[in-house]
Amino acid sequence: MMKKNKKVIIGLSGGVDSSVAAYLLLKDGYDVEAVFMRNWDSATNLDYKGNPTRFDEVCEQEKDYQDALAVAEKLNIKLHKVDFIDDYWDRVFTYFLDEYKKNRTPNPDVLCNNEIKFKAFVDYVQKFDADYIAMGHYAQVDLSGSHPKLIRALDQNKDQTYFLSQLREDQLKNVIFPIGHLDKSEVRKIALEQDLATAKKKDSTGICFIGERHFNEFLSNYLPAQPGDMKKLDGTYMKKHMGLMNYTIGQRKGLGIGGTKEDSGAWYVVGKDLNTNTLYIEPDFDHPHLYSDEAIITDVVWRGKKITGKLTAKFRYRQKDHDVSITWIDEKTIRVTYPQKVRAVTPGQVCAFYQNEVCVGSGFISEVFMDKKKRLYS
Repeated sequence: MMKKNKKVIIGLSGGVDSSVAAYLLLKDGYDVEAVFMRNWDSATNLDYKGNPTRFDEVCEQEKDYQDALAVAEKLNIKLHKVDFIDDYWDRVFTYFLDEYKKNRTPNPDVLCNNEIKFKAFVDYVQKFDADYIAMGHYAQVDLSGSHPKLIRALDQNKDQTYFLSQLREDQLKNVIFPIGHLDKSEVRKIALEQDLATAKKKDSTGICFIGERHFNEFLSNYLPAQPGDMKKLDGTYMKKHMGLMNYTIGQRKGLGIGGTKEDSGAWYVVGKDLNTNTLYIEPDFDHPHLYSDEAIITDVVWRGKKITGKLTAKFRYRQKDHDVSITWIDEKTIRVTYPQKVRAVTPGQVCAFYQNEVCVGSGFISEVFMDKKKRLYS
C-alpha cells in the first residue's frame, strides 16, 4: 500500500510514546496532523453536594499540552486542541463514580479508550477526511483478514492490549499503533536522537483527574465516606474503616493496622460486605479467602469467531496470563473457570481474553466464586 498522501490523525498526548509515534508516521511517508485531547477541567470540580471545590494542584494535562505543542512544532505538523470535558464527565467519570457507589473497583482507562479516544476522538476527526487514526499505545493491529485483530505489543512489560480489550472491530478497522513493534528503550532512543521535547519525560501514571493527589481525599469530594467496622473473618473487631469504596480486594497499603500481636506482618483486604458495611482483613498474603476459581464476566465485547473452551486471561493489568476455560451464558455474558485458583479477582475490573498473542475480547468482572460459593468481594 502506498503511504504517500495517506492522511493520519494522531492523538498527541504530550508524552514520549505518542511523540515518537508521530515521528514514525512522518518517516513512513504519511501526511500527519495531530490532536491534543483535553478531558478534564483541572481548575474547578463539583463535590458530591454539587458545590464547586478548588484544588491547588495543576493537572498534568495542562503541562502536557505545552509539550505536545513543542513536539508538533519540532516535527512541523499541525496540532489541533479539542475539549472532551463534557464527554469525559458523562461517559467516563460518571461511570467511575457509579461503580464506586456499588463498592466495585472500576478501571476508567478502559472506558476512556472506548468512549473518548476511539469514539469521541473518531467523531471529531471525521472532518479531516483522514484515512487512519493513530495512537501511541503499546499494541499492534492486524488488518489483513476479514476481522481486525488486536495483538500484544512486542514490549510485554508495556503491552496495553488489556486497556484496549473492549474495543469493537469497527473501532479498530482504521487504527495504527506505530510503536507497537518497539521496545520502550528503543522509543526513548528515537526520541533522544530526534531531540523531541518529551524524550526524557517521565511516563504518566494514574488517572489525569486525580494526578498526584491522595486518592481517598479526591474521591471524598464526590462520594461521602461511610465509615464502618474493620474485622477479621472470625469476627474479631480491629478498628474503623473509612468507607468500603476506599479499599480493594488484596490491598495491603493504607489499612493503618498497628498495635496488635499480629502486626509484625502486613495485613490484606480479603472481603467487603456491602450489606453490613464491613471490611474484612487478614495478615496473610496468600489467605484462602483471597482466591477464587470461577467468575461471571458481563458486558463482553468479542472480536472474530466466538470461542468456547480454553484460552488465557488477565484479570488485571500487568498480571501474568492465567489458563481459563470459558462458556457463554448469553451474547454478552461469560462464565470463566480457573481450577488452579487465582488471587484477588475483583468485581469491577476488566477480564481480558487471549488466544496466544491475540486479544480476542473482554468484559467486566461481575461476581466471583470459590467452590460455587460467592465471595464477599463487593
